[in-house]
Amino acid sequence: MSDFISDFWSYYIAAIALVGIAWCVWLLFSQTRVSKTSSVSPTDIGAATPDTGHVWDGDLRELNNPLPRWWMWMFLLACIFAFVYLILYPGLGGYQGVLGFSSQGELAAQRQTARQKQQAVYAKYMPMDVKAVAVDPQAREIGQRLFLNYCAQCHGSDARGSRGFPDLTDRDWLYGGDPATIMQTIAKGRHGVMPSFAGAIDAKAAGEVAQYVRSLSGLASDPIRASRGEPVFKSTCVACHGGKGQGNQAIGAPNLSDKVWLHGSSEANIVKAILKGHDNRMPAHEEILTPERIRMLTAYVWGLSADAAESGQQDR
Repeated sequence: MSDFISDFWSYYIAAIALVGIAWCVWLLFSQTRVSKTSSVSPTDIGAATPDTGHVWDGDLRELNNPLPRWWMWMFLLACIFAFVYLILYPGLGGYQGVLGFSSQGELAAQRQTARQKQQAVYAKYMPMDVKAVAVDPQAREIGQRLFLNYCAQCHGSDARGSRGFPDLTDRDWLYGGDPATIMQTIAKGRHGVMPSFAGAIDAKAAGEVAQYVRSLSGLASDPIRASRGEPVFKSTCVACHGGKGQGNQAIGAPNLSDKVWLHGSSEANIVKAILKGHDNRMPAHEEILTPERIRMLTAYVWGLSADAAESGQQDR
C-alpha cells in the first residue's frame, strides 16, 4: 500500500502533465512545415500544392496544406493556458499551486459564509427559552427543515418513528423529554444496549418472562406462564427496568408498563429481545450541526410532544 502513497507517483503525474503539454507544442510546430516532396507530376492540375504522397482512386490525393494561422494560435494559447493553470492551481502531483486552492478549502469558505448569513436568523432565538422558541412559527419552520434533513431518515418525516426508531410525538422518552436532555441527545448521541440473556435464560423461560412483561402493560397474557416468568424477571431484568418494569431514563432502559413498544409487543418479539438483545445507536450531531441549529432542532422536537395527550400513544 505504501507504494501508492510515495512521492514517486506525485512526480510521475507531474511529469506526464508537463511532457503532455510540451508534446502538444512540438506537434503544433512540426505540422506547420509543409513537405516539399510530392508524388504527383508537375503536369498534373494543382501540382503546385504539395501532397502527402497518398493517392486513392487514381486521382484523389491528400494535400499537405499548412495549418490555418488562427487555428495554430488558438492551439498554442490553449497550451500556454494549461501551463499557467498548472502553476496557479493543483495539478502537478502533490504541488498545491501558487494560489493554494483546494476544493476542501473552498467548501470550508462557503460553509463559513453560509453560517455568517444564518447568524442573523438564529440570533434572535439564542437568548430565548427553548420552550418559547418551540411556539414561534418561524422557528418551528426552521426546525422542521432541519428535522427533515437530519432526522427524518430514521424517525420519519412525521417524527412517528418505526420499528426500532422511537416515536418523537408521544410522551414516552427513553432518556427524558425535557429540552436539556433532548439537546444532549442530539449533540452527543445515545447508545442503548439490551444485552443477550441466551446464556442465562432458555427459550421456555424467555417465553414466560415475555408473558409477564405483556401483563405489566395490560396486554393479553397467560396468567400461569406470567406467574412463572415474574421471579425470573425480578432476578434478571429488575436491575435496568425496575421492580415494576417502569424503566430507568438514566440508562435509557424502556418503560415496560406502558403501551409503547420500540421493537414490538408480541411474545416472539419480546423473546427475541431477551435471547438476542438489541443494540440501538443515535448518532451524535455536534460535529455536523452548529450549536444554533441544535438549539432550533431541540425546540422543534420538544414541541412535537409538548401538546401530545397521554391517551394518544400508539401500541407499537
